[in-house]
Amino acid sequence: MCNLIDVAKTVGVNRMVQTVSVPYPLGDPELSEEAEWQLRTSRVEAALDSLATPVDTPTVFPSKF
Repeated sequence: MCNLIDVAKTVGVNRMVQTVSVPYPLGDPELSEEAEWQLRTSRVEAALDSLATPVDTPTVFPSKF
């Protein structure tokens, strides 16, 4: 798994949502269609949570999937 959380922390991003990988930020081609849908939904929910949550320091919002 390769994501950009470390790079985001280095440049001072306040809200970070973990992804599967750089080429597939909202999905995973290895998953079934149903699992893919659950993964995408979880990522979008984490992104919305990150926008609705006040933060003062860099914060990583993990996906629930």
